[in-house]
Amino acid sequence: MKKVHVIRRERFNAAHRLFNPNWSNEKNEAIFGKCANKNWHGHNYTLFVNVVGEVDEETGYVIDLKKLSEIIKVRIIDKMDHKNLNLEVDFMNDKITTAENIAIKIYEELEKDIQSTGNNLYSVKLYETENNYVEYYGK
Repeated sequence: MKKVHVIRRERFNAAHRLFNPNWSNEKNEAIFGKCANKNWHGHNYTLFVNVVGEVDEETGYVIDLKKLSEIIKVRIIDKMDHKNLNLEVDFMNDKITTAENIAIKIYEELEKDIQSTGNNLYSVKLYETENNYVEYYGK
């Protein structure tokens, strides 16, 4: 059977601060610039979740997009939207909240629930700005 990629886009808004607690404020500002602002800054993130699997002969689906949307909503959007990623998102604890780390942690949050549908999470693409995005393909 042929594999098909199904991609769901979601959006969320969140604040964060790029900051390494092992460094001085001066070093954080030198490395992270404005993103180390002690009063935080925010982004309007766009998330693409890419699921790959075989098309079910009975439904014609790889995955029901309503089900995929619900998984993303419960595991990611409800936890991250209009939140401070450094302070309020449990799965971001002890991580520098770069787009790279956020994408990895989102992937890890979604992986088991998507696998339980009989499919595989292929990748997570996270746009931090319209010009900057990261993609993570798993381990």
